[in-house]
Amino acid sequence: MSEHEKISPEHEYLGAGKSAAYGLQHVLTMYGGIIAPPLIVGTAAGLSAAQIGLLIAAALFVGGLATILQTVGVKYIGAKLPLVQGVSFAGVATMVAIVTTGGGLSAVYGAVIVASLIGFFLAPYFSKIVRFFPPVVTGCVITIIGLSLLPVAVRWMMGGNSKAPEWGSVENISLALLTLGIVIILNLSRHAGIRRLSILLSIVLGTICAYLLDFGNFSQVSQGAWVQIPSLFAFGMPTFEITAILSMLIVTLVIMTETTADILAVGEIVETKVDSKRIADGLRADMFSSAVAPIFGSFMQSAFAQNVGLVAITGIKSRFVVAAGGIILVILGLLPIMGRLIAAIPVPVLGGAGLVLFGTVAASGIRTLAKIDYNEQKNLIIVATAIAAGMIPIIDHSFYANFPKWVQTLFHSGISSTCLMAILLNILFNHLNFFKNKKDSLVVNKSVMNSHH
Repeated sequence: MSEHEKISPEHEYLGAGKSAAYGLQHVLTMYGGIIAPPLIVGTAAGLSAAQIGLLIAAALFVGGLATILQTVGVKYIGAKLPLVQGVSFAGVATMVAIVTTGGGLSAVYGAVIVASLIGFFLAPYFSKIVRFFPPVVTGCVITIIGLSLLPVAVRWMMGGNSKAPEWGSVENISLALLTLGIVIILNLSRHAGIRRLSILLSIVLGTICAYLLDFGNFSQVSQGAWVQIPSLFAFGMPTFEITAILSMLIVTLVIMTETTADILAVGEIVETKVDSKRIADGLRADMFSSAVAPIFGSFMQSAFAQNVGLVAITGIKSRFVVAAGGIILVILGLLPIMGRLIAAIPVPVLGGAGLVLFGTVAASGIRTLAKIDYNEQKNLIIVATAIAAGMIPIIDHSFYANFPKWVQTLFHSGISSTCLMAILLNILFNHLNFFKNKKDSLVVNKSVMNSHH
């Protein structure tokens, strides 16, 4: 093992017990996020509850394999960083559109395979854009990752389903606040282990409180199969439709942008070097697992932003912890009973814990933005405009509704909106010569020299 790997915190192995406990914490954090896309797409495709169950099991199984590939890595594939992989939310709207306009699930799977393979070969070229990601850009992106996840936490706190009669009830929100209270109390502990496991423990304690208060439905846990191997092409062979493939290709570029942002965010939190080679390896892992996913009945994979917050809040930077989480996900995919047990956790409990987690991501971004010199007017303009642009789709989902489909796909997420705006403004102010003056370049050179010391 090289000297670099010895000193880099992401390569530290904490032992099987700790890795499993911290890994489970990662799984519970992302569980709601990983099962939501198959749930939405399956419902849109008119599948039965049992078939949607298959889609969810496949999402867990493939997400686990993708996570192991991304964290452990093989030559040229895998960033070897604590990144959790799962079904990307970026493609949900596009996949629903393909399903509902007559293409069906088979057209979705065909589009995912082709678009992912194209993405796989684009990875080394795409990763070269890392030089356009100075702190002024990464800070904006990490901040908006946190802010764009907060509405998810708020929806979970209110009950998760806006059509349910108890949506936003005092009981739901009180349970979420109880869980939030437990997170805060656990973080007051002098014991580092308790602080690091505060999210997992708060979810477990919140669920026990819910059960004692007769809140939530645990009756489904024992019903249905206990073990199930994902079947290959369970929903038929993929079909290849050019319009579906083109719309999925736009989604692929959005996912590659978001994954690049997540890799840079994790690199910043872990305090390790992230260069274009590492980004290319991470993107290849993303795209390879996305291309394989349809074989098992799952969809496009991407790095999960909510888990970036967990690395920041716990300070556990080991990639082997996340690999352990990947193994747990694979087991959940093979043991539907475990999936049903975790699915029975009341959504407001996840919301209470999510509020702290997603807020932590935003705080990490703010910490990066604090390193920037705001006496430079251009830095102020870049940060202000990029974050404001990213807030647009978060504040109002229908903002781009009358624009062409590709515009909607590109800007439906606050993360891609901020990313594009910050990169363009950074190029405009810092890379195009006619906007630079001598004073600016002196400041830039000085900051570069300081960063090398």
